[in-house]
Amino acid sequence: MAQKIILTGDRPTGKLHVGHYVGSLKRRVELQNSGEYDKIFIMIADAQALTDNADNPAKVRSNIMEVALDYLSVGIDPAKSDIFIQSYVTELTELTFYYMNLVTVSRLQRNPTVKSEIQMRNFETSIPVGFFCYPISQAADITAFHATTVPVGEDQMPMLEQTKEIVHKFNAVYGETLTDPQILLPENTACLRLPGTDGKAKMSKSLGNCIYLSEPEADVKKKIMSMYTDPNHIRIEDPGNLEGNTVFTYLDAFCNDGHFAEYLPEYSCLQELKDHYTRGGLGDVKVKKFLNNVMQEELSPIRARRKEYENRIGDVYDILKKGSETAKHEAEKTLAEVKHAMKIDYFDTPEFLEEQVEKFK
Repeated sequence: MAQKIILTGDRPTGKLHVGHYVGSLKRRVELQNSGEYDKIFIMIADAQALTDNADNPAKVRSNIMEVALDYLSVGIDPAKSDIFIQSYVTELTELTFYYMNLVTVSRLQRNPTVKSEIQMRNFETSIPVGFFCYPISQAADITAFHATTVPVGEDQMPMLEQTKEIVHKFNAVYGETLTDPQILLPENTACLRLPGTDGKAKMSKSLGNCIYLSEPEADVKKKIMSMYTDPNHIRIEDPGNLEGNTVFTYLDAFCNDGHFAEYLPEYSCLQELKDHYTRGGLGDVKVKKFLNNVMQEELSPIRARRKEYENRIGDVYDILKKGSETAKHEAEKTLAEVKHAMKIDYFDTPEFLEEQVEKFK
């Protein structure tokens, strides 16, 4: 039977936040511990981060360990998952170069994720080629490990669709070589794209609307208590609106019935709380205090594990080095398969010499 393999990862442009957590990190840990997968590769995508931070490599370098610590603190187990640094696996760059011939400029321009990222970074008039080719690089990352499953947020779906197109094109031209990956979205719809604390559509470091996994308890509480809610819910007796109400979106993502028994026993479930809020008589402060309790319960063990690993940085370094070496070995095998399919493995098989001898006989 074919192996079941996961490839996923994050760009090291800063510490990871709760949007990363509910969108992918928590699911990665569940998948890791399910026993259903033969191999799990988790990539710190420093090469991709440099596509729009080429003039600030120190920023990328300084966040390698931050991201590794966040991975380990949420429960990624190096005995079950290989955490690796993208730039160490140089075979990924070579694969990207070969895949470039299978994608047109117009197709890259139509990629919705690329378009939105270009606008967000004000690259409209001067797009770095490396950034423009980001989807091709991502296809190399995924296919290098013959990943069958890629757990990501909803915003990455266009990237996965482009990867699948590259796989189909390569296999059609050169023969069945690459594995067709499947996207795995969060099961909880509230986790598909967690909004920022200010109610903006996306939690973003650059917008300053994040709650980081490693933030102290007091800072998390401060951000929750200032969260965007319903601007028309001025008095407690006013009916409240759930649409676009960030506090309730976070409750959808984080809370369960057990939290009510522990922190808000006058309600049995989230639906009862929502009903009370929409008919009026429930203040925002009370709901925010409940959310704070819920999130502190979730984040407290993560903070504690991070402190432990911060005192063992040498061990974290060794975990990254071992994972990177394992990833490089896997990518070497895939690159050899790709070059053989493309008939450019001139010195690795006897066929080339035999062909030339026969040709010039």
